[in-house]
Amino acid sequence: MATPATTSLWRHIGARHLIVLAFVLLLPFVATPFITYQVAAQSLVFGLIALSLSFLAGYGGMVSLAQMSVAGMAGYAVSVLGASGTDSSLGWNWGIVVPLALLIAVLASTLIGWLSVRTDGIYTIMITLAIGVAFYYLVLQNYTVFNGFQGFQKVYPPKVFGINWRDPLPFYFLALSCAMAGYFFIQWLVRTPFGIALQGTRDNARRMNSLGYNVIATRVLAYAVSGLLAGVGGVLLVWYNGLISPGSVGTGWLINVLVIAVLGGMKHPIGAFLGAAVFILLQTFAIDLIDRERFNLLIGGVFLAIVLFSPDGLLGLWAGLRARFSPKQALTSTPQRRQP
Repeated sequence: MATPATTSLWRHIGARHLIVLAFVLLLPFVATPFITYQVAAQSLVFGLIALSLSFLAGYGGMVSLAQMSVAGMAGYAVSVLGASGTDSSLGWNWGIVVPLALLIAVLASTLIGWLSVRTDGIYTIMITLAIGVAFYYLVLQNYTVFNGFQGFQKVYPPKVFGINWRDPLPFYFLALSCAMAGYFFIQWLVRTPFGIALQGTRDNARRMNSLGYNVIATRVLAYAVSGLLAGVGGVLLVWYNGLISPGSVGTGWLINVLVIAVLGGMKHPIGAFLGAAVFILLQTFAIDLIDRERFNLLIGGVFLAIVLFSPDGLLGLWAGLRARFSPKQALTSTPQRRQP
């Protein structure tokens, strides 16, 4: 029997969703392997990690800069417990390694949430940033478990059903399946009683507490959910790159995930993937126009323009343009002639 949240979700699926679905399904068959793998698949992976931040910030009002660190924990877990080109890897079966990696990501995110939910605003950002920087220095300086600055090489996805999942087409559909599952899961979750309570704590935590809701538990559970999303993205990311190193979880990538989420629009789950696509396109092709060292200047300028002209990201900008130039808006804005 369908739940009210599921029924509400189906009601919000319209023609635009079918158009986007057709586009992403047909894209790898008309695009080159480079576009399929380097641009589209990478955008889906980073979009999934950014979705974990959008969920926390957009629906919970909690901006965490540790989401890339959580993804990195899952990636390092896959590298340490699974098979890689490093002798220190344990070589366990992937059927055990992947669930353990996701469990580690969820537990780590829950701990981060337990430490940070008692603060608000800039204090939450600083706590999560400090945790992210601490994890970076931990993997950088530890050689026994994390292999120091070299990290782990040749961390490839397993061959299942005789398919090499690192080939462009199989990996794209693997990333697309995970991204769609994460997107629809969040769309469903925010319509459940838990999702509504989380949005209530975002709007007025004191009132929700007076109504009998456990605000801290709700927020910590939201961090656990975000950890699952980031963990899946981290596993896909290490399989995509075939390696992981301290540079993968450095301060730059902690900020980049925030930039991706803000570019697309934090209040919309699809915004994470839109922001990731714009970021990856700029990262891939902007170096043909400007010096590679000045990419951060370019993305910073784009980020600043989006924040100034549309605080709700590209989706907010699009919604504003539609409202401004739609015929219905023009009709309502036309002054009515007085009747005699």
